[in-house]
Amino acid sequence: MHVSELPTRPALDRVLVLLPTYNERENLPLIMERIRAAVPQADVLVLDDNSPDGTGDLADQIAAQDAHVQVLHRAGKEGLGKAYLAGFAWGLEQGYDAMIEIDADGSHPPEVLPRMLEVAKEADLVIGSRWVPGGSIVNWPKSREVISRGGNLYIRLALGMPVKDATAGYRVYRADALRAMNLDDVSSQGYCFQVDLTWRAVQQGLVVAEAPITFVEREIGASKMNESIVREAMLNVTRWGAEHRVSQLRSLIGRAERG
Repeated sequence: MHVSELPTRPALDRVLVLLPTYNERENLPLIMERIRAAVPQADVLVLDDNSPDGTGDLADQIAAQDAHVQVLHRAGKEGLGKAYLAGFAWGLEQGYDAMIEIDADGSHPPEVLPRMLEVAKEADLVIGSRWVPGGSIVNWPKSREVISRGGNLYIRLALGMPVKDATAGYRVYRADALRAMNLDDVSSQGYCFQVDLTWRAVQQGLVVAEAPITFVEREIGASKMNESIVREAMLNVTRWGAEHRVSQLRSLIGRAERG
């Protein structure tokens, strides 16, 4: 079904951009300026994991000068998944209609946020996708592209869901979708966190749409990507896929016995 054919959802009047940071002092002013220019009516919540380089202090200075910016200081580096879960909980408590995941390093272009929010008018989750027509990557080695494309292909095959970029971290979630996804037992991190929430959305029958983006590899600072993140994602996807197939088989057997 095309997004244009989907039923209209409630208006997204209050939007919160979640910006997790850990040692992003140089990037923070740059990405904040781009976010505020792209979606000036949205609020921004910086989720800082007690960055040793003073990112949290700089975020406080920015927030003191901009009423649309707030900062949630966390005790330490606990991973991207826990940072976003804390942000979701804060945003839901404050009554926001939608929440946006975006990286602080500039790899996710804030300039496409108006388009993603437009798509979100008729979807529950919008993913900024590198691997749909119109999507692209900049400054990636071929090896990383192969890993990402191959990983997403494996996810589609293992879980039987049509999402092309389930590992993508640039997203718009409707608040009602987050409430429906039972986030209390989420423990996954990194790429796996994104796959986990995508899979939960699909299982709940929510509408997942993908909007093309150009992903630009960071120019300042170090990537948080490592082998353990990829390994966690693949192991969990394999387990979820096996559980899904067993559930399908039991359902078929049950229908056959009833018939």
